[in-house]
Amino acid sequence: MIVNNSLDEVKKRENALSIIKDWVMNKSRQSLYDLTGLSGGFIASPSEINLLETYVGPAIFEEELQKVGIEHMGGQKVLPLNRTSSGILATILTLVDENTNVVHYLAQLPAHPSIPRSCALVNANYSETDNFNEFSIPDNTSLVVITGSTMDHKVIDLDNFKKVIEMAHEKDIPVMVDDASGARLRTVVFNQPKACDLGADIAITSTDKLMPGPRGGLMAGRKELIDEIKVKVNQYGLEAQPPAVLAMLNGIKNFNGDNLIKSFSRKDELLDLLNENFTNFKATPTGVMITPKGLADEIDASHNLSDEDVAFVFSFILLKEHGIITIPAVSMPGASATIRFDLSTGDAFNLDLNDLNKKIVSSFNNLEKLVINEDECREIVFNF
Repeated sequence: MIVNNSLDEVKKRENALSIIKDWVMNKSRQSLYDLTGLSGGFIASPSEINLLETYVGPAIFEEELQKVGIEHMGGQKVLPLNRTSSGILATILTLVDENTNVVHYLAQLPAHPSIPRSCALVNANYSETDNFNEFSIPDNTSLVVITGSTMDHKVIDLDNFKKVIEMAHEKDIPVMVDDASGARLRTVVFNQPKACDLGADIAITSTDKLMPGPRGGLMAGRKELIDEIKVKVNQYGLEAQPPAVLAMLNGIKNFNGDNLIKSFSRKDELLDLLNENFTNFKATPTGVMITPKGLADEIDASHNLSDEDVAFVFSFILLKEHGIITIPAVSMPGASATIRFDLSTGDAFNLDLNDLNKKIVSSFNNLEKLVINEDECREIVFNF
């Protein structure tokens, strides 16, 4: 294997960021295509930037974020965080006691790793399932978790969503919804209600996923719970800093659901093109994807790489040869290695789909040549 542990994933990401820097410095930002769906952004005017002081920034921008954040997420109060994972950690630190149960329902395994990792920190008993018929809430459960849209954009069934909340509340157990991309994907593309409007006690979204905001998290929910969690957030330094708060505010203001709708229609065109050469690409709500196993199954050459390694190598070929950024190259440790070509970003709108298809085919042809040499694969992933 090439990528064996979290440290390898960190080193892999560092190499990808170095490639991106060289590309921008020596070519142009316009020729780089971020198709992760996590491109985010930082929208701010010069006059706003001048207010980004330690205390002035929150005083000016956090009050307005309450208004637009509640409109975007629902709930009674919002709380800006430096990461969605920070909000998940703070919620579990606040609500989950040692040796209690945390049960999690999602449309497709696995859950984001921040959830079981946070449970491990408090010595809670964690379980997850994507089979609704097997989902249950045992005695001594302190928190029920629901994922609105998985890391690979599998969206939860609305009826199951409602039933899990009802089951939890019948036992007076709070519900936290990991709605990282779902706060927009579910509501705009699938016309589902906001998580808080469905009765969730806490919902958390990523402010860089499918919207032009910064890498950060925004929590919404019942006021008394938000206040309680905010104590832990401040104790452990998990709060969003003034620049991120401003960028969240403007990211929500500039969110355009029409971009998701446009990507929803363009995905079928791209999938048809890819199906001329591949059999394992599948549609997502906002683009196309191929799992590590699906990608490995496309390869005829004999090799010793794991399926995930194949995905990592492919992502680096796409990046180095064509300036196409996909999640496996730049992801944090534990993230899915599925390769997604998300068409909801500004970069995607500047891409001709026929040209994108040719770049993907060309990269795959080079992947087939490269997988037979593990040393060369290691070099492209780590640059050594």
